[in-house]
Amino acid sequence: MRVGVPKEIKDHEDRVGLVPSSVAELVHHGHEVMIERGAGQGAGLGDDQYLAAGARIAADAAEIFAASELIVKVKEPLAAERRRLRAGQVLFTYLHLAPDPEQTHDLLKSGVTAIAYETVTSPFGTLPLLTPMSEIAGRLAPQVGARYLERTSGGRGVLLGGVPGVPPAEVVVLGGGVSGTHAATIALGMGATVFVVDRSAEALRRLAAQMPGLRTIFSTRDALSHILRRADLVIGAVLVPGAAAPKLVTREMVASMKPASVIVDIAIDQGGCCETSRPTSHSHPTYIEEGVTHYCVTNMPGAVARTSTFALNNATLPFVLALAGKGWRKAIAEDPHLRNGLNTHAGKLTCRPVAEALGLPFTPPETLAA
Repeated sequence: MRVGVPKEIKDHEDRVGLVPSSVAELVHHGHEVMIERGAGQGAGLGDDQYLAAGARIAADAAEIFAASELIVKVKEPLAAERRRLRAGQVLFTYLHLAPDPEQTHDLLKSGVTAIAYETVTSPFGTLPLLTPMSEIAGRLAPQVGARYLERTSGGRGVLLGGVPGVPPAEVVVLGGGVSGTHAATIALGMGATVFVVDRSAEALRRLAAQMPGLRTIFSTRDALSHILRRADLVIGAVLVPGAAAPKLVTREMVASMKPASVIVDIAIDQGGCCETSRPTSHSHPTYIEEGVTHYCVTNMPGAVARTSTFALNNATLPFVLALAGKGWRKAIAEDPHLRNGLNTHAGKLTCRPVAEALGLPFTPPETLAA
């Protein structure tokens, strides 16, 4: 199969769909791989490394999209890329369609077979292709929040870990899943007082046993309203697989927070978990709403592109090999977890949470498998 990897064009997105070792594996299995010139440069991966792995270097994105049967990316295709997609082509990348009707419409119109990393599942009930980026975003969130709490960044002038005789910052993590667990781990390691809020008592027990010193709160509107008034930093790490994130934090709650406190909304890819959240970029990462600094960058792991690229490839490579080796139809017929990743095919929407979020007709992906 002809596999193409274009250079990412989202703002400051330096990750790349395949690393040279993944290319070498595909070539070993008899596939042809094309990489757009300079696609891996931001992750420290030169064209010479891809050539040595057996890839062909394409001059531009137009060549990649025109010649490839399977396109492997990192982030959702932007409008210019979506115009190049066509029926019969397979796109394998993060999509996050639930809060993005424009992208959804374009993918349906193109007829492309789009498989989303974030809705591929595992036999253990996890999201194996989302997990590595959730881990990284979670680990980034406290250090990002610490930076914007600094007075020179417009914050309250609070050191996250405090010093002897001066209390540390209070960090509230919304959600005890992968991102929330990693955010709490790093925030505790930095010396902050950390609260995790979740509606799963089992998740709270697990976290309390895993991290002595962590404080846990069962999520109710009243409890959330009270704890947010104390917070210096709020990290939104709520996830409903494939669906839009629930708006747990109301504008009224944000207005009740301390002036110049910080919200880092990791859930922004799925629409964000605060009513005041809206997508931002690495070029313009923050804005102030109700006196609170909001950091809502939709590609947080792109800030550590090399780490993120290798972590992502470790997870995606087996699925890329299956799609290239068997074709998408046979691959999803044999693997129900990969089948859960199918979001669109030939103008049909095949992910139920996305269909429900956008009010569009849903086609069960089982009906499309071989």
